[in-house]
Amino acid sequence: MSFLKSLRKYQFEAGTPVLGNDELEKNLVQVEKVAYSQGLPPEAVSIMLEFAMSLRMGTSPCVRVLKCLIPASVVPQEAVVRAVVWLSVGKMPISTQVLFIKWVLTVFDMIDAKDQLRAIYGFIFNFVTDENLCPFICHLLYLLTRKESVRVFRVRKLLELQSKLGRQSFLLHLLSLYKVFCPELVTLSIPSRMKSGFRNHISPWQSALIAVQKRNGLQGASSMSLVTNKDKTNPRKRKHCHLEFPALIPALNKEAQSEQSSSRRMVPLVELHSFAQLLENMHRIELPAQMGSLLGSSLALQYLDCVQDESALLRLNFWLGYAFHEEFLFCGDGGPSQTSEEALQFLNKLLSAQHFLQEGFSSSEVFLYKFLNVWDGSLLRPQILGLLSNIPVVPSSQIRRLLFEPLMQLFFTSSLFFKCGLMECLNNMLLKWLTWHSIYALEDDLDISLNSHTSINMTLSGFKDSVMELIHFVGRLASVGLQLEGCHCLLLSFVLDFYETVCDTFLKYGLPLIVMPPAGVFYPALFATDPVSVDRLAYIMHRYKVNLTSAKSQEKVTEQAFHISRQTFREFNHYVVVMVNCLWNSRMFHPGMGVQLGEELLLKSNVPQYGSSFDLVHHPAFMSYAVNFHQKCWPGKKDMDLNSIKHSKPWSWYLEYLFTQGYDGLKHFVQSNISWQLKADDGQVDAQRR
Repeated sequence: MSFLKSLRKYQFEAGTPVLGNDELEKNLVQVEKVAYSQGLPPEAVSIMLEFAMSLRMGTSPCVRVLKCLIPASVVPQEAVVRAVVWLSVGKMPISTQVLFIKWVLTVFDMIDAKDQLRAIYGFIFNFVTDENLCPFICHLLYLLTRKESVRVFRVRKLLELQSKLGRQSFLLHLLSLYKVFCPELVTLSIPSRMKSGFRNHISPWQSALIAVQKRNGLQGASSMSLVTNKDKTNPRKRKHCHLEFPALIPALNKEAQSEQSSSRRMVPLVELHSFAQLLENMHRIELPAQMGSLLGSSLALQYLDCVQDESALLRLNFWLGYAFHEEFLFCGDGGPSQTSEEALQFLNKLLSAQHFLQEGFSSSEVFLYKFLNVWDGSLLRPQILGLLSNIPVVPSSQIRRLLFEPLMQLFFTSSLFFKCGLMECLNNMLLKWLTWHSIYALEDDLDISLNSHTSINMTLSGFKDSVMELIHFVGRLASVGLQLEGCHCLLLSFVLDFYETVCDTFLKYGLPLIVMPPAGVFYPALFATDPVSVDRLAYIMHRYKVNLTSAKSQEKVTEQAFHISRQTFREFNHYVVVMVNCLWNSRMFHPGMGVQLGEELLLKSNVPQYGSSFDLVHHPAFMSYAVNFHQKCWPGKKDMDLNSIKHSKPWSWYLEYLFTQGYDGLKHFVQSNISWQLKADDGQVDAQRR
């Protein structure tokens, strides 16, 4: 309190000399000491901001005062409005004006209200004509813009600036927000993917503001304060000081809200505590001052999901983009070298929000395309792969450069567990793509909306190309990965998960596309030593047959049915013949089976009846079941002859025995692909493909 009293008494008349003024120096030192230690209270911020912007003692003290304006709690809106008005006086240097706008952007979310600032929106807009101020003014306007702020003359002015300055990202981002509110006024084509529109300029307040907020026990509130605060004791240790979702705080203070009529009163989200209250006030919601707080509130996420407010999503993506860029990509120590608890909580909360909304954010997508090129595959692996699985469909012309190339390098140089995680991630990605197709596909023009919050559309042909590229890519990874890992059963399980999704793309998801697995996946599954993998392969082949049969029947009766290539049928028929001859007919190494071994080599192996080495009796995956079944059928026999199981009645019993063990995939495959009959001479079974 004594500091405020002395500050109120401390006034200098215009023209007071600066050089040699000991009293001025003494007071400025005191202000700096309080500001950097505990922050300035709101009244002190108002007094010092008025002193600086009025230029009573010239520009030198003005810059010094602006650099020490570290608020302890909130910034009075009235002080900011008065300071903005001082910009029009015309005697302030442009560098000082830029410094002031940077300060406003840094403390924007600490300003106690925004209604008066929005009331002078037109006054602020006039400064966009200054080339030096334009990037910062556009950023401030971006944060203040509402639908009523968009006017024809403002759109025209921004377009004129663009023709003069070129396609600057800060102009495009402001125009994109204008287009969200009034698409009929902005006919300009906005790129679907833009780089960060507003650069995060290093400001003199950020590190001091972080330190003050920590001492005062406050959470970082600045939308611009996303730059890393580095530990002085270890300059290479990275701290994620702003990877926290702020609490919901209203954008209007209570006085401003009380001035509104009850019928037009905006209701802050922080005042709502139930979904019923949200429904009652759905069209009168006042968004919070800092958009990042939406991700920490279930009601806020429900609002985003129900209303699909494009402006809110645009601002939210901007907030996330800064967090990703500053904390993971743009940092002086070469990247996030340590897995901090803050980063882990940040990404987990973001993943939770994306799962609630059932789609990812565009800022996450842009971040991943950059981060994959510098990622080591271990840092925050579950979270990064979770984000990766949520990205929307990538055009086939870009998917190789953006996704496949960095993922391929990581896959072949990482551990078995990373390979399994990536397979699961790509399977989830394919599932989401197919689900989006089944929900958003339009029957008339067969277009698909890639994201319910964007206007990006892709033709069915383009979507099929992207899905096909992804399936072929996973096939290549799986084939080589299984060789590298010795056909490890864990990796094979994740690969078969993926192809359980692929085999049902037509019937389950309505996508006219059928892609068979490569030989590098089929044969390791067929010769696997665990029965579960063989059973799952049988189920996959059964579902392929059901999908192909259904597609073929529709091709005959429906004009819009897609055409299945002969190559697909040839691949399927070949795989079925191999499985039937291998598991059933004991003709494993016959010509045309796909597994070619010379007769001399087979004889040298000293394996008797090598053709039956992989039938349902002798297959390594099922031999334990065959031995157990033989002991139950012929308990008194000392010599075990597994070939005796292949006789008529024992064979039928053996099949029933296998099916009762839960191998439904094998059961469906046998019932749909094999018909058998007894041989009259020896009572053995012979099979034919159906």
